Amino acid sequence: MERVRTPILEVAYESTGSANASPVVLLHGFPYDPRCFDDVVRIITAKGFRAIVPYLRGYGSTRFLSVDTMRSGQQAAMGQDLLELMDSLKIRDAILAGFDWGARAACVVAALWPERVRGLVSCCGYQVQDIARSAKPADPEQERRFWYQYYFHTERGRAGLAANRRELCRLCWRLWSPTWMFDEATFDSTAASFENPDFVEVAIHSYRHRHGNVAGDNRYAAIESKLAALPPIDVPAIVLHGAVDGVSPPQSSEGHSKFFTREYERRVLDDVGHNPAQEAPTVFAEAILDVCRG
Repeated sequence: MERVRTPILEVAYESTGSANASPVVLLHGFPYDPRCFDDVVRIITAKGFRAIVPYLRGYGSTRFLSVDTMRSGQQAAMGQDLLELMDSLKIRDAILAGFDWGARAACVVAALWPERVRGLVSCCGYQVQDIARSAKPADPEQERRFWYQYYFHTERGRAGLAANRRELCRLCWRLWSPTWMFDEATFDSTAASFENPDFVEVAIHSYRHRHGNVAGDNRYAAIESKLAALPPIDVPAIVLHGAVDGVSPPQSSEGHSKFFTREYERRVLDDVGHNPAQEAPTVFAEAILDVCRG
């Protein structure tokens, strides 16, 4: 594991492959960590790429530099973190690939700073949040899938995540990836990252902010203003969507081609849930290689 300082964070990350090779930044989501990309890293580095896998804010050994910094989990913070990581590592441009929060960070950078992105692999489609319309209810079945978000909107939910983070996160894994038969050792290798002192606060803020229930960090106001317009993504992109995703079913990304203005392909993955990187690493890696060729 390596560490690098950005203006806000000391980011823990893993780097594999030649420092001179074309970089691919792999970005996890909630509640996962870099272990979800282990098999993907082996495949793409064998093809000559450099893999960089950071621990997002609130995970693993990544730490805020100041106790006074807001523990924000908003989308603009995730995108800015990614951009600042690339700056600190002197990466001019890279392939970005991620799911859940990681896909959102990648989409934010691809939409606002396309010159920094050679290609994008995003799970579940265009992941910039439409916060202005977040109060509009979805159909009841989708509302049921969002139970954990509404739980986190309450102080009971904050306390529940703090007290039962392992059990709650394991439940999310099972519900969101119903065909993935992960063992306890696999879960344990990731769950250690949830002991980060900022894990709970960042997660709670993320889910409250996306529904307009808390204010964001003022340092990201200009970025959020740009994201409110739902800017298109002008880089080559492949979207992966698990056919049995238990939180974002595949129909939710069916119309997302309108957000992409360059080469675009959507692939629905049979018997795969919310974590394609770990459930179908070969397919995930192939998407990275394909977007590079494109």
